[in-house]
Amino acid sequence: MTRTIIEPFRIKAVEPIRMTTRDERAAVLAAADHNLFAIAAEDVLIDLLTDSGTSAMSAAQWAAIMLGDESYAGSRSYYRFEERVRELTGHRHVLPTHQGRAAEAILCSLLGGEGRTFLANSHFDTTRANIEFTGAEARDLLTPIAADPAAYHPFKGNIDLEALDAALDELGPERVPMVILTVTNNSAGGQPVSMANLRGAREITARHGVRMFLDAARFAENAFFIQSREEEFADTPLEQIARQMFALSDGCMVSAKKDGLVNIGGFATFDDDELALAARNRLILTEGFPTYGGMAGRDLDALAQGLKEVLDPDYLRYRVRSMAYVGEALDRAGIPYLKPTGGHAIYLDAGAMLPHIPASRYPGQALACALYLEGGIRGVEIGSVMFGKPGPDGAEVPAPMELVRLAFPRRVYTQSHVDYLIEVLRDLNERRDAIPGLEISWQPPFLRHFTARFRPLSG
Repeated sequence: MTRTIIEPFRIKAVEPIRMTTRDERAAVLAAADHNLFAIAAEDVLIDLLTDSGTSAMSAAQWAAIMLGDESYAGSRSYYRFEERVRELTGHRHVLPTHQGRAAEAILCSLLGGEGRTFLANSHFDTTRANIEFTGAEARDLLTPIAADPAAYHPFKGNIDLEALDAALDELGPERVPMVILTVTNNSAGGQPVSMANLRGAREITARHGVRMFLDAARFAENAFFIQSREEEFADTPLEQIARQMFALSDGCMVSAKKDGLVNIGGFATFDDDELALAARNRLILTEGFPTYGGMAGRDLDALAQGLKEVLDPDYLRYRVRSMAYVGEALDRAGIPYLKPTGGHAIYLDAGAMLPHIPASRYPGQALACALYLEGGIRGVEIGSVMFGKPGPDGAEVPAPMELVRLAFPRRVYTQSHVDYLIEVLRDLNERRDAIPGLEISWQPPFLRHFTARFRPLSG
């Protein structure tokens, strides 16, 4: 008998949501220059802007906070954190950072620079920005099938192994400081990377003498997809799968605000003694002493606990099933989205849903704004606002896909919130032809989607 997969937790504390009217949201949206990052959280009914740092912590994590040792150097909290990370990754050197982009910034500042190229299945926005800030190139080598949002493949987050081999032949190891495998692949719709693909990438990078790192913010969700979609691992415990993933790498960068189940924190790991020493010295300059790295001791303890809880099979089954539930409802309503559903988010295909809006008028941003206006739901554009680039003739080169990501905080929203989201999307889809495009009225030089200003176009 198949039954509903329920939330594998009970709620012991609640936070009230301020209900808003459509007129109120219209005023808020205008005041924010149609950039959802500029909207105050209290004006949002369901906040799906990001799954980063928005998790609800468990009773055990709150208890761990009370054990926090705030000693400046060598705190007990650090050693508990270090023990768990070493147990999970197998890497010898562990550096805590205040969040994932701090780990990226340290690595990119050490390894980047003019003439260098970082290769990845897909670089996420902050990774790409940290690389390009040094003058280096960030090149994506995503598996070709991922370019079709409607196509099904169990591991659309894979790197193109043939393209990887060819790129390393072209560039040579002296120009490629690192190959990055992002698991799961956020920029490609939260899609997983198979163990077979990780093994293939490891064989190629080892043969070329190039280090391979994991961007492992969602390593647990990736491990669950490997277990459920890769026959070899059907009976392998999730902890073992995660360890095998990390064992295929030379180190990792992790935003612990995702699968660490904490509100702040990150880390980097290394097997290379020389690189680890250089990173530790840079950490002292930018983050803090190596045994706290910009984090409080209590947060290190909460993270150590979270890295255990996140591999609970009941939790991950519920997490992935929640995404699939939304996808099934969208299928029934004829609403296009990136398939199959991933582990942390639904990616609406704004380009297919709003064909009357060209990429130059940012259909993803237009859809995200309409979703907030219609139902008070905040998502984020993953399209030409985030990833568009100036071309050689000065015109903007659009992103490969125009998506809106609805990222679900972990252990925060219930079934009724999800059903409300589905109802709003259905209503919005019926009036999709009336959604106007947008133009940018101001933008910064880097990561423009965070602070750019927009104005809607009429007609």
